[in-house]
Amino acid sequence: MKRCFAVLLAVLLAAPFLPLRADEGRTERHRVENAGRVMQAILNVPDDIPQSLLDKARCVVVMPSVVKGAFVFGGAYGRGVMVCRSGKDFEGPWGAPSMMALEGASFGFQIGGEATDFVFLIMNDSGARSLLHSKVKLGADASAAAGPVGRTAAADTDAYMRAEILTYSRARGIFAGVSLEGSTLRPDGDANRNLYGQDLTPKQIVVEGKVPPPPSADELLNRLQTSSPKLG
Repeated sequence: MKRCFAVLLAVLLAAPFLPLRADEGRTERHRVENAGRVMQAILNVPDDIPQSLLDKARCVVVMPSVVKGAFVFGGAYGRGVMVCRSGKDFEGPWGAPSMMALEGASFGFQIGGEATDFVFLIMNDSGARSLLHSKVKLGADASAAAGPVGRTAAADTDAYMRAEILTYSRARGIFAGVSLEGSTLRPDGDANRNLYGQDLTPKQIVVEGKVPPPPSADELLNRLQTSSPKLG
């Protein structure tokens, strides 16, 4: 009788934790889906990312619904995804997403709690490889500039040609280049583990193709592949 009671007690104690295991990765899947919706919306507006820049980008980082008011003294951060063209030279089709975190002391957005989407274009191999391995501080570890908008916008100025990362924001339907110097981007290892169910480095996901893209990334990858199928 005592043994049966002990077994029943163990089951009851374990029960609250079972849904958590079943739901592992749900937050990350939603984040990837939201990133796809953000990219879809941005690439559907007239004044979006210049085609010439999107075609040159090795990777795209999307941070959906970052709450500006949460960024005080580095005490909060946004989370999103990075997708890159596959292969060691970033010349293949867009591949599986790696989860990323965005951190910063201010961003200049301290008034109100308005949610903003951020998009980063990673413009060269050096910038892409840096993000696959470590935290990158914009303007210090990697050169950054507010990106131009509009399909006919001039994208060949010195600032854009030199920048490793071009940065954009979208709030209240308005899409524009924005300076995020001083903020940092870094790989989010815990989120990658939750999304894929195993420990994987960003390099294994992005460059080595150790795992296929999850279904939650379909909209994001399809939109990018349609808009920019090859490195220009």
